[in-house]
Amino acid sequence: MALAMVEVRRAEREAATRDIAAVAGYLQETLGQKVTAYLAGVRDPKMVGRWASERVEPRDPVKLRLRCAYQVARMVATAFGAETTKAWLFGTNSRLDDEAPAWVLRHARVPDDLRGVVPAARSFAGSTD
Repeated sequence: MALAMVEVRRAEREAATRDIAAVAGYLQETLGQKVTAYLAGVRDPKMVGRWASERVEPRDPVKLRLRCAYQVARMVATAFGAETTKAWLFGTNSRLDDEAPAWVLRHARVPDDLRGVVPAARSFAGSTD
């Protein structure tokens, strides 16, 4: 199933406008707490639940990773479902110099570190105009 451009734009808009608790909650529900913690670059999976329940606010680099993870997860999950999304995140990707998108997300420190992740997800999801 190809991803319609309207869904791509919706994922972009929501990644930027949803509060971080909602972003963390979506990722927790779709990918699981451990996977979300990995993508965010934290060791304690319980932090994800704390973010989702608004008990703790993540630091800015973590927010950056969460918002990007949300955007790619929304696109891939809309096209293929949660299990394929997890597989895509942890598989090597030729568009990311054969790194797994999850690894790129986890190690990103600045926005430029993430520049290839969204286009790779959009390509995988087969977005159409």
